[in-house]
Amino acid sequence: MISPLLANIYLHWFDKLFHRADGPANWANARLVRYADDFVVMARYVGQRIINFVEGELEGRFSLEINRQKTTVVNLREPGASLNFLGYTFRYDRDLRGRGHQYLNCFPSRKSVHRERDAIRAMLSPRYYWKPLPRLVTELNRQLRGWGQYFQWGYPRVERRRINWYVRDRLRRHLHHRSQRPMRPPTGSTWYEFMKHHGLISL
Repeated sequence: MISPLLANIYLHWFDKLFHRADGPANWANARLVRYADDFVVMARYVGQRIINFVEGELEGRFSLEINRQKTTVVNLREPGASLNFLGYTFRYDRDLRGRGHQYLNCFPSRKSVHRERDAIRAMLSPRYYWKPLPRLVTELNRQLRGWGQYFQWGYPRVERRRINWYVRDRLRRHLHHRSQRPMRPPTGSTWYEFMKHHGLISL
């Protein structure tokens, strides 16, 4: 796709304006994190001056339209506040060991998990009953590895467990329904052991 490349070229000049001597990077000690046309401005205090700068430059100088539904000011220090960016959710949570401070939790967003579940469900739909099990496992492993590599930063353990459970449940049902006789793992073996034996990976 060429649109992310064009966005990077075009918005490169917005980066320049943001970081020049009279930009928010200097007078507000703000940070700009951008990927193509998605970006986050981080500052200790996001006041009207920063908002006016961003809106004025993007909608004025660059003649772009800001998506107001996806644009908001978030104070992550407020209880329950969170930020979704590039598939991740960021929020402050209580220390897991019961200590008095908080830590910045980062994990795959709910939308990202739903998208991965949708991809797995599509790969195991009835129209693929004809595929041999080794091929199915190879394709699932490729999908899982790609998702797992992208979401390896932060604390993705809970979401990975949910995906592991989901892919095994969908594969079990897929194998069960595509056979004339209900398919079961060999005697003395569990479904988990059966799928592991056939090479299905775990995140």
